[in-house]
Amino acid sequence: MDLADRVCLVTGATSGVGREAAVMLAARGATLFLTGRNRAAGEALAAELNAARPDAGVFVAADLSTLAEVRRLAAEVRARHAKLHVLLNNAGLVLPRRELTPDGFEKTFAVNHLAPFLLTQELLPLLKAGTPARIVNVSSEAHRALGVIDWDNLQGEKSYRGFRAYCLSKLANVLFTQELDRRLAGTGVTANAVHPGVVVTGIWRGVGGSLLGLLAMLAKPFMTSVAQGAAPLVKLAADPTLEGVSGRYFNREKEVKSSPLSHDREAAARLWDMSDRMVQPKGG
Repeated sequence: MDLADRVCLVTGATSGVGREAAVMLAARGATLFLTGRNRAAGEALAAELNAARPDAGVFVAADLSTLAEVRRLAAEVRARHAKLHVLLNNAGLVLPRRELTPDGFEKTFAVNHLAPFLLTQELLPLLKAGTPARIVNVSSEAHRALGVIDWDNLQGEKSYRGFRAYCLSKLANVLFTQELDRRLAGTGVTANAVHPGVVVTGIWRGVGGSLLGLLAMLAKPFMTSVAQGAAPLVKLAADPTLEGVSGRYFNREKEVKSSPLSHDREAAARLWDMSDRMVQPKGG
């Protein structure tokens, strides 16, 4: 699909599959709005894209672990664009030890779920103005590791294991996608979730010396390349054969059925309501 005159927002665009996906989308003619924490890397990417095609992209630094930064990012997008055609919620992390954000949330849950949840809500008016528009949520096959949700331990208050927290956040991505699809029915905005493969990226950088680090080291020979990981994201964002396809889960470029728990409508609605309360401004 030719993406000329279409605006795409990519989170986590400074490295890994996010960066590669941005390069691929720009090559198809898209105007890129890029965000990530690493300002130098982001500005270098924007300069690279603009050297190949003037005004191909702009970078705005944002730390998505804080809700105020998510809102600021959304405001920046609204200030620059009247329409948004693709929202690629790619940013994510995995942490071996429990950390809290400035808002008081467990950081894996905050970055991997609450940030895309809030950013999507903030940008829905632009997406609806840009229809047909697409939301792509980067999840993981790790979502299958959970058969139940401990609703009293979403923030790891009672116990914390890094991989379990990651699995929960990736399950939340799929549940969010399912509920989003139901709520967006008839609007012209679609939402899908994708597992890009186990990719050699910086997401595993902070887990050295832990069980997660050992698992990542053992799995590294079997991991896919960054380009292979980015391809499914670009397909969901731009493939004309996927126009109107929504509420689906893809393992790389193949549509598959996500876990039974991810299809629990009651759980999806409950997670949505809880997340909505969590992201409300203090005193709101």
